[in-house]
Amino acid sequence: MRLAPLTPHILALALTGLGAMSQSIPSVLLFTRTAGYRHDSIPTAVDALHRLAPSYVVSFSHSEDAALFSDDGLQGMDGVVFLHTTDDVLDSQQQDAFKRWLDKGGVLVGIHSASATLNHTQFYIDQIGATFDYHPELQPATILVLDSTHPSTSHLPGRWNVSEEVYNFKSDPRSLGATILLSVDESTYTDPSPREYVQGDPHPLAWYQERAAGAPAGRARSFYTSLGHLNETWEDEDFLEHVMKGIVWALESNTTLAYNSCASVGNGTASSGADSSSTSTSGGDASAPTQTDGSSAVPHRAQAAAVGGAILGAVLSTVF
Repeated sequence: MRLAPLTPHILALALTGLGAMSQSIPSVLLFTRTAGYRHDSIPTAVDALHRLAPSYVVSFSHSEDAALFSDDGLQGMDGVVFLHTTDDVLDSQQQDAFKRWLDKGGVLVGIHSASATLNHTQFYIDQIGATFDYHPELQPATILVLDSTHPSTSHLPGRWNVSEEVYNFKSDPRSLGATILLSVDESTYTDPSPREYVQGDPHPLAWYQERAAGAPAGRARSFYTSLGHLNETWEDEDFLEHVMKGIVWALESNTTLAYNSCASVGNGTASSGADSSSTSTSGGDASAPTQTDGSSAVPHRAQAAAVGGAILGAVLSTVF
């Protein structure tokens, strides 16, 4: 049998096919524990993310059990979403385990009052980007898209009318290297409080970091949005796309096992991508999850795996 020359182009195609075929589904913990104010939109938010998980090929599990923040509990997680968390939800040992996981490449996403959580824990503040200061009363406001090239904002109108708590922060996330995605037209809402403007200008409302400030080389991306207070917000498709694409963008740091076989943490179990699922635990009971079947959704990376297999087969047929 005469073999065709194995050119760099053919080799690259073969590796692409193999990579797509072996892709794992990222496993993400939705953490909603509160030690202060509790948002009544938490159940709506969790249900919405569970519903969308299959379409974005992400496996969500939901818990309020802080005991999961151990080396063993976080080992299989590619990402953790602090969703409407408040105040000191982790003790010192749990914080230490969380930091070790982040240092190994784990991905953190913060939503709304995640910035009002662990406010005396510097590594967490650095990873989120800033600490919540205060907000005026809930009211209509016009959000400004500052960066429309990011996946989480590319679908949004340049001026986006919402009803929201407009957060103010105790520092400027840009000082940590964050890129601001969303701001607000301050003429469209009322804030009678004294303003110190320590958060910088334009007023930051959502941002991302390619790597957390001062973090080890393996530290992953982070994404934060301050929006999401109302139940109605979690029924808005524009907002949901903003959140889900922010989560997926952060996961694509390539620092966890779902994307990188050389990583130290995450879901390293290869999947055909035929489905993805979400589990939820009630009252912090991690032993009794309920599962949401995602087999009816269209999994983008499952399609990639199928294409990858076809590419690999075609490449091998040209070589042999």
